[in-house]
Amino acid sequence: MTYTTYMTDKIGPLPFCPGCGHTILVKALDQALVMLQFDPKKIVIVTDIGCIGLSDRYFTPHGFHGLHGRSITYACGLKLARPELTVITLMGDGATGIGGTHFLNVARRNIGITLLVGNNFNYGMTGGQHSVTTPTDGITSTTPWGNPEGPMDLCGTSVAAGAAWVYRATMFDKDLPEVIAEAIRQPGFAFVDVWEMCTAYYAPLNKLKKQEIFDLLSGYGFTIGLQVDKPRPEYSVKYRQAYEAGKGVLKSKPPIEPKFGNSVQKQTGIIIAGSAGQKIKSAATLFAEGSIFAGLKATQKDDYPITVQTGHSVAEIIVSPNRIDYTGIDNPDYFILISEDGLARMRQTIVKLPETCVLYASEEIELPETKAQVRRLPFRELEKKVGKLSLSTASLAAMLKDSGMFPVEAFKEAILSFQSEKIADINIKAIEAGAELTSKSSSAG
Repeated sequence: MTYTTYMTDKIGPLPFCPGCGHTILVKALDQALVMLQFDPKKIVIVTDIGCIGLSDRYFTPHGFHGLHGRSITYACGLKLARPELTVITLMGDGATGIGGTHFLNVARRNIGITLLVGNNFNYGMTGGQHSVTTPTDGITSTTPWGNPEGPMDLCGTSVAAGAAWVYRATMFDKDLPEVIAEAIRQPGFAFVDVWEMCTAYYAPLNKLKKQEIFDLLSGYGFTIGLQVDKPRPEYSVKYRQAYEAGKGVLKSKPPIEPKFGNSVQKQTGIIIAGSAGQKIKSAATLFAEGSIFAGLKATQKDDYPITVQTGHSVAEIIVSPNRIDYTGIDNPDYFILISEDGLARMRQTIVKLPETCVLYASEEIELPETKAQVRRLPFRELEKKVGKLSLSTASLAAMLKDSGMFPVEAFKEAILSFQSEKIADINIKAIEAGAELTSKSSSAG
């Protein structure tokens, strides 16, 4: 079928003020689509807040209307999810300024949307405030004595950010439909900056007419026409190619099938606290996976500072024979403390530990008063034997052997299943050293 228009008049005429450039831009877009004859079901017109954001409802293709300055993000999401769609974004200069980082990044990434900016130098919908493109000395409701700022060159900005195809136009250009059609044909990001007149606010206040627009252009050294045409691979195409090429490299974890029994009767909370670099998180994950091999449910929550490589590292593990609905540990059943950094972070928790909690603490750490059942273990000597990176694994094995929650073999199974052979060999020895440590130690008050 042949399409003679992509617009509808069922909801009335366009809502713009008499003489507004948006009317010309919107009709030029319709003419461009007629030239292209694309299936309207495969076109999406994306808008946000602003006068030109009223446009999408007048088109028969799909429309998406969102928050002010965010239409580029919606358009990019649509294109990435459905690359076969033709995605066209209509924005004002105000929205372009609000969404400046999105404007920069769509150009940098070269995501294949078409961006049409109705640039009339102010926020026309909200009262004529100045925008990022308001000319110097321009009078607006927020610059009644003249704009002290220089205008942003939208074309120059997009080119500097890496845009593949950029065109500057005006509402007076007879070939505007052809220009828009050419922009839509581009496989990557295409941007058309259309200089217009806001006949409600900016034009009357600044006595702006056709000649004055061209005078502004020449005064700033801006040229009409194609600013850059440097085709390069479109982002979503390149991303999918990289994904397909890398799929064979990706390794997925095999499912965990229970192989061992357990003696856990209730939801049980375990906390291990140490220092960054002691592989607390990794060891906790392997322990949780070991509990799943033993037929239990498990959760893990980690705590560490933003510095990552210094300070404390804490992991909370919950194991349970039943579904775990609450993942907080109010009263730990077991607490492992292997460094001063862990103590510094968890001191107040240790003070409040209940009598039912067993606290495994390195011998040299001076503990605060606590009601917990304290078991002193030579973690520093153990570290010399198994290494800093395996101490947390060994200490968890010590607690596991002492508590009898599930077999140490289940912990080993997780290590053999999910670590490389070289690292697994080291950690298996650490588990054995930790389990042996508990059997040789006695309780201390």
